[in-house]
Amino acid sequence: MTGRSSDDLPLAAEFPPASYGQWRKLAEQVVNDARIEDRLESRTADDLRVKPLYARVPNASPVAGRRPGDRWQVLQRIDHPDPAASNTEALHELENGANGLVVVGAGSAGAHGYGLNAAEGLIERVLRGIHFDAGIAIEFDLSPQTKDLPLALATLVKGQGIAPSAVDIRFGFDPLGAVILGGGFPLPWSEFGPLAARLAAELAGKGFTRHLVVADGRIIHGAGGTEVQELAYALATAVAYLRAFEASGISIDNARRMIFFRLAADADQFLTIAKFRALRKLWQRIEESCGLAPAAAFIGAETAWRTMTRDDPYVNIVRATIATFAAGLGGADAVTVLPFTAARGLPDRFARRVARNTQLILLDEANLAKVADPAAGSGWNEDLTTQLGRAAWAQFQEIEAAGGAASAIEQGLIQEKVAAARAQLERDAAARKLVLVGANAFPDVGDASVAVLDVAKVEVPPMPTAIAVEPLPPVRLAEPFERPA
Repeated sequence: MTGRSSDDLPLAAEFPPASYGQWRKLAEQVVNDARIEDRLESRTADDLRVKPLYARVPNASPVAGRRPGDRWQVLQRIDHPDPAASNTEALHELENGANGLVVVGAGSAGAHGYGLNAAEGLIERVLRGIHFDAGIAIEFDLSPQTKDLPLALATLVKGQGIAPSAVDIRFGFDPLGAVILGGGFPLPWSEFGPLAARLAAELAGKGFTRHLVVADGRIIHGAGGTEVQELAYALATAVAYLRAFEASGISIDNARRMIFFRLAADADQFLTIAKFRALRKLWQRIEESCGLAPAAAFIGAETAWRTMTRDDPYVNIVRATIATFAAGLGGADAVTVLPFTAARGLPDRFARRVARNTQLILLDEANLAKVADPAAGSGWNEDLTTQLGRAAWAQFQEIEAAGGAASAIEQGLIQEKVAAARAQLERDAAARKLVLVGANAFPDVGDASVAVLDVAKVEVPPMPTAIAVEPLPPVRLAEPFERPA
């Protein structure tokens, strides 16, 4: 080992050292007279530059997220409209490897036609037999019509004599997400924001002080937005909630602990890893601007709806595996995998099992959670993280200059950018520049033999709106290539 750097790999000693200059000379011979930048570099949807070769970044530090060696939470969706059926599935999931549940409200960003309503006593029936103080995470994916579900759970926990500090509940209120998803403010934000803050203060008074509201970037990604747009929106939404809480008398330190994040994870593993890392760095910058010592934000992930295919659904398993891999390596604290048949209807137990086991295999057999921020120091990762962070910060500043997230939504600033990005994605898919295996590439011409539950979609009445805005409903990019249902 004398004279060898501790960073050298033993196998590398068997080969002569190679330099970037040598690689470039060989690459230039392959591309002939074309510039390497033109032939071998690529651009993301945000026009970020992706180079063909990167050097290691020797002085990079891991991004603080999950504690080193900690597993991310394996969440399973509870979205059957019948509370008894949902309870059966919830218990089954927890008995077979999941350690958290996402209670999906009808009409929410992740409902996709199903989910629970807000009937009286429903939450007690859905979660019957679950010990809330046994380390099980409960997260809500809410719509305005189901906003009372978390309050019912808080009452249930208190009624059982369980200390709020002993439970892991993410309440998931997202008033701005509901506005941009549904297309309208029920009240002007000057009145709506304080209502959300009063709700948070009420829950805090009962002892529930963490993860009350969510800044949910899935809405932007699901509507066709870019990674930068998703990050900027999530950051701007979180800052809007921070301001509303502080204005109501909640200390800024307590307010930041009431906020958590959700992002979409898709099959572009490099961008997904960098996106999750970039969000942590961006939020740290907000905390420092507020005079706070940064604390690791809670960031959940859900595999991307927009890349799901209805025809040839088995390919969705591959996409979900890559997305879960990327979210885990990017430092997600919790991951939800959409079952591979979700675009066909309400998934059956087999599809749910595949979703659950996708995570368990990556955790228990691939041991992905053993190393904290394993891609830290890799040239591509550090470069993409930095580029995403800078571009998202610039868009965040645009939103702030427009008066903040609520005002930007009302003006249509965010929706306009997302609509342009969605249109470009659709053009790329039509031209097969964006490849969707099973849809616009290598489609399965036969009808895949998969089953879904025979459950009708849930009709959700619209909420009254005082100020209409352009909505951002979710899209699936494969839909134009699919056979009529």
